[in-house]
Amino acid sequence: MESIPLTWEEVARVYGRKIYNFAYRLTGNPADANDLVQEVLLRVRRGLANYQPGSFEGWLWRITRNAFLDDVRKKQRRPTAPLPDEVDRWDLASAEGADIEYARLSLGDDIQKALLELPVDFREAVVLCDVVGLSYEEIAAAVAVPIGTVRSRIHRGRKMLRDLLS
Repeated sequence: MESIPLTWEEVARVYGRKIYNFAYRLTGNPADANDLVQEVLLRVRRGLANYQPGSFEGWLWRITRNAFLDDVRKKQRRPTAPLPDEVDRWDLASAEGADIEYARLSLGDDIQKALLELPVDFREAVVLCDVVGLSYEEIAAAVAVPIGTVRSRIHRGRKMLRDLLS
């Protein structure tokens, strides 16, 4: 049995960066990733008291995935317009920490752009495996699909990435 953080603060401290990294790779946008992390941590806070011991990280990634998909559905129902080009977006962005900026840049803008072109199911599987570092079993538990489906999504997602990058 794995040891489970007992408080919400410990979950935020121990898993916050991993959640952000996953969220950023899914959204491709630091502001959206920050919003997603906040939503995930709120859901964790509400659900921590009822958590049943098992795969804590699987539970955490499932919450992250569901929050992301809920946001995608909400944006499809209520599309937003981008800011006009004449607005200086640098003035609107808050300064990020060096570690967050390094994590964003270390994957490479070309890879991040290609990731965002993948269908969500494939992007999610590739990010959980290759960026977050989960095993196929942990990914299957997090996204509630059979392990064969996880293998297929990772294989096909990586192939799509190779094609997009070449």
